[in-house]
Amino acid sequence: MNSRLILAAILSVASASGAPKPGEWQALFDGKSLQGWHETAFVKHGPVKVADGIITLVAGMPMTGITWDGEFPRSNYELRFEAARLRGDDFFASLTFPVKDSFCTWVTGGWGGDVVGLSSIDGWDASDNETRSYFNFEFLRWYAFRLQVTDDRIRAWIDDQPIINVAIAGRTIGLRFGDMKLNAPLGFASYATDGGVRKVEYRVLPNPKADR
Repeated sequence: MNSRLILAAILSVASASGAPKPGEWQALFDGKSLQGWHETAFVKHGPVKVADGIITLVAGMPMTGITWDGEFPRSNYELRFEAARLRGDDFFASLTFPVKDSFCTWVTGGWGGDVVGLSSIDGWDASDNETRSYFNFEFLRWYAFRLQVTDDRIRAWIDDQPIINVAIAGRTIGLRFGDMKLNAPLGFASYATDGGVRKVEYRVLPNPKADR
């Protein structure tokens, strides 16, 4: 059986079982509850509220977050969401996500409010590695975030603007020291800041090698 027939058979089985097809976006937030999520057990975390299609991470001392309870791909996937800084001046919707056998965090507006990058690469945090950039997040404005993870690269966009494009093959990917590990395998967190998150979706990449 040639490769095209094998792929067709796999897609047929996936369709019959109701499993998502590669490239098909799947919702991770139903817009009205924390179904599928739990409040992250950060010390002195603030409350998490859901209303009007928005998850609000109310400022903790210092962090508040949510962690996904279900299965999630380890590589070759994309995740997209919208987020806004509602109050405060630090990260408001940092995303912890799987990278093969490890995890990483996409920091959104950390270190005083404008640093964006990945923590950690080869032991260096977002503030100190080559993924660091600066982004001026306006209060109460919703931004569209998109993350792509493959076996050899992590890419990220904000409002379709390329922000991160880093090769990871042969490098050490991990989490910053401390409680961020409680956000694994997948989760959002804010730091002494009220953050809003909505429209959380993911998809398995139909062609992981393609530039997107």
